[in-house]
Order: sequence, then C-alpha cells, then structure tokens
Amino acid sequence: MPHKAFFAFIMPSLLAMLLFIALPIVSVAVQSLYVQHERVVTEVETCAPFAGCTTETRVDAEATEKLRHAEPLGRFNGFGTYLDRNHLATAEIGAILSDNAGFADIASRIYNLPFYRALAFTLTYTFVVTPLAMLLGFCIALGVNAIPPFYKGPVIFFSLLPMIVTPLVGALILYWMSSPQGILGATLQSLLNDPTLSLKSSAVLTWTTLLVYGIWHNAPFSFVVFYAGLQTVPHDTLESAMIDGANRWERIRFVVIPHLMPLATFVALVQLMDNFRVFEPIVGFSAEANATSLSWSIFNDLRGQVDQLFGSAAATSMLTIIGVVILLSPVLVRTRREFNRR
Repeated sequence: MPHKAFFAFIMPSLLAMLLFIALPIVSVAVQSLYVQHERVVTEVETCAPFAGCTTETRVDAEATEKLRHAEPLGRFNGFGTYLDRNHLATAEIGAILSDNAGFADIASRIYNLPFYRALAFTLTYTFVVTPLAMLLGFCIALGVNAIPPFYKGPVIFFSLLPMIVTPLVGALILYWMSSPQGILGATLQSLLNDPTLSLKSSAVLTWTTLLVYGIWHNAPFSFVVFYAGLQTVPHDTLESAMIDGANRWERIRFVVIPHLMPLATFVALVQLMDNFRVFEPIVGFSAEANATSLSWSIFNDLRGQVDQLFGSAAATSMLTIIGVVILLSPVLVRTRREFNRR
C-alpha cells in the first residue's frame, strides 16, 4: 500500500488516540507533580467584656479560594507524591528494612501500607483470574464445539450470560447472595455449622469470593474468542491426526492449541489489562475493608474528601499505567519475536 494511502487510513485513529488517550495521559502526568494547596490559616483575636481576649485560629476561606484560583494545578511537589506514605512509601520501607523481626514482619508491615496492600490484591487478582478464566473459556469452547448443532444456540447463550451482566450489577448480586440471608452465605453457615460465618468479615473468604467472581465474569470473553478460533482449525490436519492414531487429548495438544496460540496471546493481552484495573467487584461487594486495588485507590482519592486529592489520584494512575506496561511487555516481546521469525 502506498504511504499516502496508509496514512490516510490510519490518520482518524491516530487523531482519536492523540486526543482521547495521549493528551489525557500527559495531563495526568503533569497533575501528579502537584498537590492541593493547604488552607490559609489566620489568627483572630476575640475580646469579651468580662472574659478578656482569646486568640482563635480560623481558616480564611476567601484567601484560600483566591490561592486556588491563582494556581489551579495546586502546589508543585515534584515526585514527592510518588514517594509519600500513600504511594511508594520509600521512607517507610527504608525504616522497615532497617529495623524488623524477620521476613514475616517485613511482609506484614509493607502489606499494611496503602499502595502495597492495593498492589497485592491487584496482582493476585490479575495472575489468578487471567489464566483460570482463559482455561475455563477454552474448556467451554471445546465442549460447545463438540455438542450437536441443535443444542449449540442455547448453550452459547447461557455461556455468555456472565459477560452480558454489567460487572457492577454482577458484583451486587454476589454481595446479596453472600450475605447471611443470601443463598451462598446461608448455605456455608449450614454446611460448616457456624451461624456467625460471614464471607465479608474474613479477608481470605473475601479474596476467594472476588477471585471466583472474576473467573466467572471473564471466562465468556475467552470462550467467544477460542470458539471462533476452533472454527478455523483445519479439518484435514485433525483427520490426519486421527488416522495416525492420535486420541482427543493429543489432537487438542498438538493441533488445536498450537493453532490457537495467536488468539491466546490476544486474549491474554486483553485480560491482563482488564484484570489489572479491577474495580467494580470491590465496590459492588463492599470489600474495601479486606481488599482494595489500584483503581479503587484512585476512586477513593476522588470521592468522600473535603478536598479531592487530584495529585494523589494522578500519581496512582501513572503507577497503574506503568504496571500495565510492565505486565504486557513479556507478551508483546514474544509476539514481536514470533512475527520476526515469520
């Protein structure tokens, strides 16, 4: 294709990516270098006829508003936000490493830092849900591909239901089901003979519930992609393998899986990006006490505050972007190497 025609084709996409992706990221990066202005405080002397004079400290709302209007980005803080206790916590980690009671104490104290607690659940969710959801979706695709055509329509419909349900709605449904009055919570209490058992009060049970929900919700996407890929597997190759005596597992291992590897790479890329940004299940399940994520930390900085912490949220956003890039790098490098071989 001539270069002019190529650029004519991709120019709309490039402009859209520049306006809606690149520029906002630059804006967030700049905002992460600033913090909100502190309130302007003044001392006011109040005198009463018989009580004497007292000095009170008050917030000068007018002066504070003028300062914020003059410098809307806030006060320049450089990389201080990235290094404070709510983010990388370099000073706190240095103190932990210099004075501790062993590896368990180090891990426990670092886990209690907000950023690393959120990062721990984010990474656990990503590396558990992504492969298991892909495996489950692949197994469902193999099963659906093998059933008679008459049953495929209804089975495909029910297999896609988890993806049709909005993540937040699905998390809310799980929240209600896992309450002591819900079917899951009441069943567990009955099976374990513990009327006080609650999925929401235990960190382990909360994490397990969120991971199971993530697998259930993400599996349909893998199923759709792998099922479409199964329709392109060469029948001649499969028949040749059958004639050579290959059983079903051997045909899947040596014919189907190699054929679907490019699709698996694509699914892995999408799932890694989506799962690293886990947010809705935590909010819907009200799991903030036991499980937080980087996306939830951004949300928390921007809500429920007297002053919205735009700088803190921007710093967490940039760290999240860096984390996604690091996660995707091995997959992208492998894809590039395979492309170069061809």
